[in-house]
Amino acid sequence: MTEAQPIVKCLVWDLDNTLWRGTLVEDGEVVLHEGLREVIVELDARGILQTVASRNDHDHAWGRLEKLGLAEYFVLPRINWGVKSASIRSIADELNFALTTIAFIDDQPAERAEVEFHHPEVRCYPAEEALGLPGRAEFTPPVVTGDARRRRQMYQAGVRRETERTGHTGTDEEFLRSLGLELRIERAGDEAISRVEELTLRTSQMNATGVHYSDAALRGLVADERHEVLVASLTDRFGPHGAIGVILVERRPDTWHIKLLATSCRVVSFGVGTALLRWLSDESARAGVALTAGFRRTDRNRMMEVAYRFAGFHEPSEGAAPQDADGVRTLVLDPVPQEPPGHLRVHAPRLFGPPGEPVPWGNAAG
Repeated sequence: MTEAQPIVKCLVWDLDNTLWRGTLVEDGEVVLHEGLREVIVELDARGILQTVASRNDHDHAWGRLEKLGLAEYFVLPRINWGVKSASIRSIADELNFALTTIAFIDDQPAERAEVEFHHPEVRCYPAEEALGLPGRAEFTPPVVTGDARRRRQMYQAGVRRETERTGHTGTDEEFLRSLGLELRIERAGDEAISRVEELTLRTSQMNATGVHYSDAALRGLVADERHEVLVASLTDRFGPHGAIGVILVERRPDTWHIKLLATSCRVVSFGVGTALLRWLSDESARAGVALTAGFRRTDRNRMMEVAYRFAGFHEPSEGAAPQDADGVRTLVLDPVPQEPPGHLRVHAPRLFGPPGEPVPWGNAAG
C-alpha cells in the first residue's frame, strides 16, 4: 500500500503565466488568473505558508504583487535570476521545513523538471492545476487550529521581532521588558487539544518526560476531575506566538503531580518555562499541598532538567527517585509563594479551582 504523503506546509508559486497572465518584463501590466486569489486566501486560512520563486526583477515583481493586494500572503520571496531549485532549497532551510513538505507550481515543464531533478522530494504541479489545489488531500490538514489560521502572521511577527532583537543595543532583560510579553494559561478546550497533542509529540528539548499523549487520551483527561490539562500561549507587541506550552497535572491524595510539562523551544529565551514552574509552585503553596513532577532524562531534554533543578525540584529525601515502567522519575518540591517574572504579565486560572477566565497572577509587569 502506498504511504500517504505528508501535508504540504509551504507552497512556492511561480509568477509569470502561473499566478498572473503574461510575462511582467515583456507585458508591463499583468492581471491575476481568475480564481487564484481565492485559492491563496483559502490555503492561508488552512495554515499553509506560501512564497514565490520567480525569474524577475525583484522590485518590479514585488511592487506588482503589492498592487494586486497579495504581497502580504507571501513569506521569504525569492525573486531573482537564479535557478529555482536553489531558491526552494533556501526557503526550506530558512523555514526549517523538510523538502517533503514543500510544493512548487510553475507553468514551465523545464522549470519543474529542474526542481524535480535536484529535489525529488518536492511535489511539483503545472499551472493549470492551481484552482484544484485546495481540493487535494495533501493541501487539506485533518485539523485546522487557531494557531494554524494565524501561522503566516505568527511567522511575519517573528521576523520583525528578530530584526528588532538584532538591532537592540541594551541588555537582554531590557529587550524582554520592551516586548510587552503576555503569558496566558488556560484549560484546554476542544480546539486546543490538537495543538496540545502536537506539542507533546514534537517538543523534545523542553519536554520533561518525552511521553506522548494521544488526542483520545488528552480528551479523557480533560473530562477527569482529577486532572488539569492546560495550554499556555504567548503574545507580545509584535503579535502572537501561539500555543507554546502544555501542562498536565494530576491531583493525588496528598500532592499535586506534574505528569507533563513541555514548552516550545522557540520561546526558551523568553523565560516561559521558569514562569510556568513559578506559577505551579505558587498555586501549590496557596493550596497547602506538596508538588511533585515526573522527569525522564533523554538525550535532548537537558535544558528541562536544569529548569526543574533551578526551580527547586530534587530527589526525595530517602534517596534516588523511583522510576515507573516508562523510566519516569518523581522529583519533589516544597512549594513556596512566588511572584511572576518581572518581564511578562501572566494570566492563569486557579489550579483545580472553579471554571472561569484566567485572572492576573501576582504583580503585573511594568
